Amino acid sequence: MDIIEDLKESSLQTVNVLGKLGPFGFVSLQNDTNLGKSYVKKTSILEQSKNLEKELRIMLRFHNNPFIVRASSDHLHFVTNTKSMSLCYIYMEYASLGNLNKMISDAGGRLPEDSVRRATRMILQGLKALHSEGYVHCDLKPSNVLVFPSNTLGEPWDLKLAGFCLSKEPTMDYKLLFPGTLEEYMPPEAIEQDRFVGQDKLIGPACDIWSLGRIVLRMFGDISPDATDFLRRCLAWRPSNRATVDELLDHPFAAEKLPFLLSFLRVPSFIRRIAMEKLYVRHEELIPKPQGLLW
Repeated sequence: MDIIEDLKESSLQTVNVLGKLGPFGFVSLQNDTNLGKSYVKKTSILEQSKNLEKELRIMLRFHNNPFIVRASSDHLHFVTNTKSMSLCYIYMEYASLGNLNKMISDAGGRLPEDSVRRATRMILQGLKALHSEGYVHCDLKPSNVLVFPSNTLGEPWDLKLAGFCLSKEPTMDYKLLFPGTLEEYMPPEAIEQDRFVGQDKLIGPACDIWSLGRIVLRMFGDISPDATDFLRRCLAWRPSNRATVDELLDHPFAAEKLPFLLSFLRVPSFIRRIAMEKLYVRHEELIPKPQGLLW
């Protein structure tokens, strides 16, 4: 797999620190002075190497998915700093437009419904890729949804999922375990474990669905009826009552809106034929007929 691109550490310069990586590390912006490319470098203490290694492993697993952030190097790097502290780090692509949290803030605290709809569908597509392979994100929140310039003509941005340090992999134990601090995007089964039994105590896709619902609420101002029902399907208290990614992708709120002609072509052919015949008859009735002629 060719994922290293032209990254050469000897050509990289630290531009600034973008933020903290929990209590044990930080994220910085790196520029390649020769090629004019930018990368994100995630650095952590050696004791936290397993989390960074997991994040890298998941990014590599979904490297060709357009809704998952891409790694820019295929291995975990190690270094000893000037204070004789052992560190580890990974490289990933740089989201020049920031993250979803910034996008919401820049928009005054809420996004237009069309933007919310488009963002929701992209997040769902990323979750679909993860869930279909047995992964659960477990830390889905606006700061872990990165914003990139769009590859689609006429669209301003695209979204990709990131932040897989706490994710559940298919081979991991299914016992409920949510490391880190409590946040508003964490599902109730992670906060009040004693109130859930059986399958509802397990780490599963329903955890991400709850977090998605909270993200949609964060993006919204006024909520339409379709969006209200979508959120109801996401924020069911019991995990087993929440919708799946596929069900949400088909929901009227998140479903891809096709141009009229394309949507009409998806109708069964015999229905199209009847509709066209009726349209033709109606068209004939509306055509004015010259006076004095037999028709």
